[in-house]
Amino acid sequence: MIHTRICDLLGIAHPIVLGGMGTATTAPLVAAVSNAGGFGTLGTSAFNAATLESEIGAIHERTDKPFGVNHLLFKIREDMFAVTLRARPTVAAFAWARKDQSLRDYFQRAHDAGCKVMHMAGEVAEALRAAEAGADVLVAQGTEAGGHVGWMASLPLLPMMVKAVAPLPVLCAGGVADGRGLAAALALGAEGVLLGTRFMATPEAPIHPNFKQAIVKSDGHDTVLTEIPDLASQQVWPGAMSRAQRNRFIAGWAGREWALRQDATEVGKQVAAARAAGDVDNASLLFGQDAGLIDSIKSVQEVVQDIIAEAEQILRGRLPTLLR
Repeated sequence: MIHTRICDLLGIAHPIVLGGMGTATTAPLVAAVSNAGGFGTLGTSAFNAATLESEIGAIHERTDKPFGVNHLLFKIREDMFAVTLRARPTVAAFAWARKDQSLRDYFQRAHDAGCKVMHMAGEVAEALRAAEAGADVLVAQGTEAGGHVGWMASLPLLPMMVKAVAPLPVLCAGGVADGRGLAAALALGAEGVLLGTRFMATPEAPIHPNFKQAIVKSDGHDTVLTEIPDLASQQVWPGAMSRAQRNRFIAGWAGREWALRQDATEVGKQVAAARAAGDVDNASLLFGQDAGLIDSIKSVQEVVQDIIAEAEQILRGRLPTLLR
């Protein structure tokens, strides 16, 4: 069995964490990851205070295992953060703070409620800021990841962050979808991995089946970094680009972002309708380059088991044979 410091810190069997994706995590997926021996995390951006409280209750109905709740700091709502503090999850996770935003207050309030604090960063400087503010776990998010990302890839970012924030544990996010990725992350100094795209391609994920098939069909080369999804939603993320599939929606507005700004309200309605209908050509599909490693829809239990089994085989089988 692969056992790292993150297993002890979070009370889990396997060093695999579900990313707290805002519109792609609900109680069934969060609980399934935790029940499989990993760590489920609930994103909050799709909820209000009342629905967040209900969703956390639904997680408790499905599992007695540890889980976390993730907040986007640049748009955090006090009433929703209060729900998380009352719920006292194992982890209060955070990401995407504004440069002028204090982290220490949120981290301290989470600690006072009995939560561990996890913070995701795409730059070493941001990780250091979170470490100094009291974070217990850092997540090094590479630009290969889906959704909102920075500019540096996981391969250089992860060891840089591990060194900078030592001895704090660091998770690797971005580009990991199988046991090879877990083994590589451990070799680079990570204590585990945080997965988004791989868990989106599961029966438990709350996204349209057509979007899951789009991930399976992707070769990983069909994603781009773009501002177009955020322009359509009229929401600016601080320092982030979106990694999305280059479908008809993205291709149609590429180079015409100025026009999209003028028509954003109407386009946003069209994109939302396409998402609800499972229209893979005209919706905003945010997933990572590791989609090229995903060739089937598997249950969460199978995903976790397969990743651990493959990583153990690499660590016990192939790597020792390279030593002389």
